[in-house]
Amino acid sequence: MKFFPLVFGAFFLSMPAYAETPHGSDLSLFWGMPFVGILLSLAFFPLIRPTLWHNHYGKIVGAIGAVFFALFSYSFGFRAAFDTLMAAVLHEYIPFVSLLFALFTISGGIRITGPFTGTPKSNVLILAIGALLASVIGTTGASMLFITVLLRANQWRLHKKHTVIFFIFLVANVGGCLTPLGDPPLFLGYLHGVPFFWPLQNLSHGLIIVAGVLLFVFYILDSYYFRFETDKQEAPVKDKLRLYGKRNIPLLASVIGLVLMSGIGQDDMHVMIFGISKAVSDIVRDVGLILIGMLSIRVSHKADRQKNHFSWEPILEIAKIFFFIFLTVSPVVMILHAGTEGALAPLIALSHHADGRPDNFAYFWLSGLLSSFLDNAPTYLVFFHMAGGDALELVGKLGHTLQALSFGAVFMGAMTYIGNAPNFMVRTIAEKRGVKMPSFFGYMLWSFGILGPIFFVFSLFL
Repeated sequence: MKFFPLVFGAFFLSMPAYAETPHGSDLSLFWGMPFVGILLSLAFFPLIRPTLWHNHYGKIVGAIGAVFFALFSYSFGFRAAFDTLMAAVLHEYIPFVSLLFALFTISGGIRITGPFTGTPKSNVLILAIGALLASVIGTTGASMLFITVLLRANQWRLHKKHTVIFFIFLVANVGGCLTPLGDPPLFLGYLHGVPFFWPLQNLSHGLIIVAGVLLFVFYILDSYYFRFETDKQEAPVKDKLRLYGKRNIPLLASVIGLVLMSGIGQDDMHVMIFGISKAVSDIVRDVGLILIGMLSIRVSHKADRQKNHFSWEPILEIAKIFFFIFLTVSPVVMILHAGTEGALAPLIALSHHADGRPDNFAYFWLSGLLSSFLDNAPTYLVFFHMAGGDALELVGKLGHTLQALSFGAVFMGAMTYIGNAPNFMVRTIAEKRGVKMPSFFGYMLWSFGILGPIFFVFSLFL
């Protein structure tokens, strides 16, 4: 056993002395391989070795993350690797997990009953309400609040996988395009000078068109599957619309207030944590979100959580997997930020015409497809700066470019399970409730098959 400390000690002593984090132009596409490895693990392990994955998914993705960290340390120095890790943890992971924890915990204490019986009309109503509220309480908040409603209403049905898939399309993604509260990319735009109500004024038509088409397609598909349900007498009886767990509503409002406050206070005092600059307002937000989540546990009725089938497993799975996703995706984001100097320069060059004007069609598809696999917030920011980075110009003469970028980053988060924060969590919750969800690539067959044609036609008019 003493052999391993000696090996690791010799390994770290052999690392280069320089410690600055490399610029994206210094990185090759090789550094994206660990991130691809995690994606492939998510895609294939649940299919090939489901029991192994279920029991050891944290160790599997952790091993890939550890190999990446060791290789990055050896190539650029331990300090550079540590700074990359801490930047991912402080700027991406902690805000991500603290917000998920708060919304997941609060929504788990809120229970909604009503005329939801698992019929096609009932399901359309749930999806429509959830999509509209996604811009008010965020796609994560709306997803956590309404997924239990959808699953409870359809518990008696044999064919219900498609209802969760369309829920991810509409509530977890498309519905969040009307305010900076709806989705992280729009919040970043707000922080960089885009007016708060610009999305509502300029993206509403996109929501109406895409959500309307999706709801119509869902109704046709759900009506088809509904014909084959043999136990319709098992459907729940219509109930009056009731809201339980009202003590959590002020906590939900507090979450929204904290998120807005952190945006307003971005230029205030900063502190250094392990060499990484962090805004005090962001620290207050993250700590506040955790405290609000803990308070929700205290004030909620246990009966409401039990009837919601509340479990900590979904958020624990998200916390473990996304820690290493944020770590391994860091060099890919660095390469993107390098723009035409980075290894992805040919891809980025496709987003502009020969005269240098942004190509709105390309902006929609490139920002969208990259957002489907990377973190959509930094991807949005890369293209925001590629279009000039001047908010006044982008909401003015380049307004159509900002529309294309915003639609791509928000809508196409629905293309994969990791495209937006709530997608993976909705899938995990559904599986815990007995819904056999598609694999990583199986879901992409649904998303590219249904969303692909809709988005293509939509993008022709941007």
